[in-house]
Amino acid sequence: MTKSTQILFKKDNDGFTKELNSTVKLNLSKGELNRAVFLLWIKLFFYLLFFFISIYVLYLNPYSDNFLYLLLNYTLIGTSGVLLAFNSAHDACHQTFSKKKWLNDFIFFFTFNMQGTSARLWKIRHLASHHLFSNVDGCDADVDDNPLIRFSPNHKKKKFMKYQHLYSPFLYSLYFIVWIFAKDFVYLSKKNLANLKNQNYPFWYTIELILLKIFYVAYIIIIPYLILEFTFSQILFSYLLMMVVASNIFIYTLVTTHFTEETEFPTPNNNGELPYHFAEHQLKVSMDYHPTHPIASFLFGGFNSHAAHHLFPTLPHTIYPKITPIIVEKAKKYNYTYNVLSLLNAIKSHFRYLKKHGK
Repeated sequence: MTKSTQILFKKDNDGFTKELNSTVKLNLSKGELNRAVFLLWIKLFFYLLFFFISIYVLYLNPYSDNFLYLLLNYTLIGTSGVLLAFNSAHDACHQTFSKKKWLNDFIFFFTFNMQGTSARLWKIRHLASHHLFSNVDGCDADVDDNPLIRFSPNHKKKKFMKYQHLYSPFLYSLYFIVWIFAKDFVYLSKKNLANLKNQNYPFWYTIELILLKIFYVAYIIIIPYLILEFTFSQILFSYLLMMVVASNIFIYTLVTTHFTEETEFPTPNNNGELPYHFAEHQLKVSMDYHPTHPIASFLFGGFNSHAAHHLFPTLPHTIYPKITPIIVEKAKKYNYTYNVLSLLNAIKSHFRYLKKHGK
């Protein structure tokens, strides 16, 4: 279904990758990995409980005439849904919960689709595009598919983009609305996207997507309207607020991992060869924030340890605080870049980056 462009990474002639992999393997005992997977399951049940209790309380509606309570309730549903995706759906997509593929797939599709977004379509983009060629123009779907914001310095500038650092927060706030009700259908109709060429989705993908959207709208909007004593406009406003809050949590967790002043957009030469080998490339294009902090790791599901994730995507994110110091040590030894900031400074760097490349 997918076909990659002929882009090649430089060969690792200095032995960084081999030494990093062997050191990580040597320092991770079977007991530590088992504990990391166990913690992954604990987080799954915690965030599932958070998510479904939020929905249950909405349906229960103990404060039937309190609109502020309704707003808060919807906000909690959106927040818990995003955290569930960060901490569980993403790991399941990378097959880290179990050696049984069907179990990982079940967790992934269930937790991701509950947010109204298509797990099937996102998985294709994420694994077959973004993880193969992060921050490579024409090969990373997360970079190429944005006509309104110039994320890459290699993309063509449009006049209005000189204001992108000002209007991007508004666009970011609409991200989930666009993704759920438009973007999934656009992706389904696209034959070519970044390095994914000649896409030919079976018809049942369309049927599945339509049924998914109907189910989502039913449980999050229609059922609350039918059983609660609020007007449709109040339900809809509460839902839109939920989308804005969830979008901002999602966006600022993610854009800071690749789109900052410190991260690079490597360009291949005329032979299609990138300037770095795969491991060094991942260090160049990734940004970490609070990578070993327990609270950050609990909330962001390893997105805060992004170098570790791109170098070891099949390991559970709960082990990243253990291996990140090893990555830092080896990067220093080989004089490689390792990008790390606080989350606040990473966000500031992101907007400086937008301003720079908008002008």
